[in-house]
Amino acid sequence: MSSPAIRWAGPRALLIELDSLPEVLALHAQLLQNPPAGQVDVLAAARTVMAVFDSRANALAARDGITFADPGASHGPAADADPVRIEVVYDGEDLAEVAAHTGLSTDGVVAAHTGQLWTAAFGGFAPGFAYLVGENEALNVPRRATPRTAVPAGSVAMAGNFSAVYPRSSPGGWQLIGRTAARMWELDRDQPALVRPGQRVQYVAVRELVEIRGGAKVAPQAQPAGAGPALEVMNPGLQSLIQDLGRAGYRDLGVSAAGAADTASARQANRLAGNPPGDAVVENVLGGLAVRASGELTAALSGAPSAATITGPHGSRQAPMYGPFALHDGETLSLDQPSAGLRTYLAVRGGIDVPAVLGSRSTDLMSGIGPAPLVAGTVLPVGAADRGRIVGAPEPSTLPPGVAAGTTDQPVILRITPGPRQDWFTAESRSALTGQTWTVTAESNRIGVRLGTTGSGAALERARTEELPSEGVVAGSLQVPPSGLPVLFLADHPVTGGYPVIGAVIPEDLPTAAQLPPGTPLRFVAVDPETLRPLTSTPSL
Repeated sequence: MSSPAIRWAGPRALLIELDSLPEVLALHAQLLQNPPAGQVDVLAAARTVMAVFDSRANALAARDGITFADPGASHGPAADADPVRIEVVYDGEDLAEVAAHTGLSTDGVVAAHTGQLWTAAFGGFAPGFAYLVGENEALNVPRRATPRTAVPAGSVAMAGNFSAVYPRSSPGGWQLIGRTAARMWELDRDQPALVRPGQRVQYVAVRELVEIRGGAKVAPQAQPAGAGPALEVMNPGLQSLIQDLGRAGYRDLGVSAAGAADTASARQANRLAGNPPGDAVVENVLGGLAVRASGELTAALSGAPSAATITGPHGSRQAPMYGPFALHDGETLSLDQPSAGLRTYLAVRGGIDVPAVLGSRSTDLMSGIGPAPLVAGTVLPVGAADRGRIVGAPEPSTLPPGVAAGTTDQPVILRITPGPRQDWFTAESRSALTGQTWTVTAESNRIGVRLGTTGSGAALERARTEELPSEGVVAGSLQVPPSGLPVLFLADHPVTGGYPVIGAVIPEDLPTAAQLPPGTPLRFVAVDPETLRPLTSTPSL
């Protein structure tokens, strides 16, 4: 095995490039079984393994101390266990087209698909979606020229040398060869994913599908009014979500961390309300939220400054930003559109006590995991406050002055470190990344901030034009699609991406990025990842 290339994917994540899938699976299993200090997540991809750490110091120690396992050895129960059996009816819409691409008959395609074992190389795209690699390349086929807008759940598909099962209905460009009743993703199981990286799969041809159903799955219901302290949503505004600090450790199943887009403001709101930092809060975009208290509550607002009015049986008053306040039984709190920024956070002493999913109460819009977006009539239970925790004193806003002022006179500054694929871009584009002003476009959301050029600014050009195999990405990654206009990934970003990442916004600046409204100008400043001090020139790999 040649010496692997270890690249930085932001200041706290390593992207380890390997020569083959067996090497990827071996290292992935090794890092899962014997994680280095501070490792919070690990993700296998086509030719890389990404390891994410809780600090720069632990990432540095892992980079210097990592050893590489023998890819021919067994690496835990996933590699040694019996294959997962997936029964398939081979009647897919693209079966004949796959036969034409491969030079086989349709029966030959079925024989080739069922006549080999498949290995789950990595997850991504959606929870439970596993990229399976076969023992040969007899079924290596291109993606469809025009992707479908909706692929039915349970579709068995091919693309390149990969096979996969779509866990739920979603857009997709893979060739459909059959269908299965296998539940690829089921939150009621101890292991939600039927197939995890490193496991083997045996497809079995059947004439009809028999779906084994367990007990009926009942969606968690919000508590009824009067059952205890609660908030009733009278108006959710444009978008209101339940968020905490997210769920770590599920990247290899296609599940991102999610959590509050502006973690600094979410933490502040909890601190002011007297909660632990990870309690669930309401994240509201551009105001319009109205909630009514059931019981005597203590609340706090943080993030984008918004005029907040409390109305009730005894009149009305203004609620402060960045300080705790009482919300009495029957009173309604209403938020106006913020004067600056995008997202306002509402914390209630005791936290929003909805059921946790995979260890978190956060809503993940990318994967559909977690509480549904709030609608009028939703009743949110409030938990019991921890003993010994005190309500905080008023604080200044966590928003940087340029964002809090709500002006566009000067660009907002975001600090970046090199991305793992910086060398895929021309020298001129690497300089342009930090040398020109960008603007936030209206297509931005919790998945990412989409950027456009301003004035004489130019799109970024690649020095290498070949296709990049999908690999892990972290929040803050500046991924560059063919348009040359970067996308800055935020909390709900996909766990893998197929476009090169030229740089990464440091974690400390992601709360600022999450508060930038459309039209905001911004500039990137390259910094030393150790000191966070600006560099005099664009760093190289």
